[in-house]
Amino acid sequence: MKPTFLGHKRPLLVDMIIVETPTQAVNNIRNAIYDGAEAFGMQMERLRPEYRTEDILKKLTAYMGDRPFYLTNYRGAYNKEMSEEARMEELMLGIKCGATLVDLTGDTFDPTPGEMTYNPIAIDKQKAQIEKFHEAGAEVLMSSHIFKYMEPEKVVELALEQQNRGVDIAKFVTGTETEEQLWNNLNTIKLLKQELKIPFLFLSNGPWCKMHRVLGPYFGVCMWLCVQQYDALSSRDQPLLRSMKQIVENFDAAPNIREGLEF
Repeated sequence: MKPTFLGHKRPLLVDMIIVETPTQAVNNIRNAIYDGAEAFGMQMERLRPEYRTEDILKKLTAYMGDRPFYLTNYRGAYNKEMSEEARMEELMLGIKCGATLVDLTGDTFDPTPGEMTYNPIAIDKQKAQIEKFHEAGAEVLMSSHIFKYMEPEKVVELALEQQNRGVDIAKFVTGTETEEQLWNNLNTIKLLKQELKIPFLFLSNGPWCKMHRVLGPYFGVCMWLCVQQYDALSSRDQPLLRSMKQIVENFDAAPNIREGLEF
């Protein structure tokens, strides 16, 4: 049975692999395991096309051991000239090679600002693709990268739309430009917990995003997306894996239980 991103007692520490070559990927994986990675994610669009072979992807997955593996294949980087169908085929190859969770953007088959289409034809094609991924044995995440602040009710509306398309995890990246927006985003997590029936990955970019990314999983976000090190390709908005591991291991966030105790 494949490892899963679902049903864990606490959010997973995920190392995001953003590299161009297999050697870089192996180095990242091995270092991340020592730094406490509980799962891996890889942005396949950053991997040079000549390395996206069954043999190489299986070897990379083997280095991850029994840890869950999350795979994206967005339109950017080396995928700028690639068709939607070709991107989906590569995700299917990733599943064959051991990927646990694949990322389907909310505007797949109909590129749209904010990555969320409401085109009925595109939505039907997405649902069919989600079914294919499930039949292949994978979990499916739907992502929308908005990269700007959204009011809480709009985030919930977006999340519910993703959920309705049949995915296992909803993901959306907004913005946190001010301290007030930070507090609003943390409050949005509470609303998402109340309204959604599936796990969600709610992230943001911007000057105040770090607290959102660090604290979010304590309130209901389903995983921490981290980087093993900061380099030319990695996101500086994502927490450093070894730092986040120290926080998780040493920060007791559980409520105090006082009933029946004497003080």
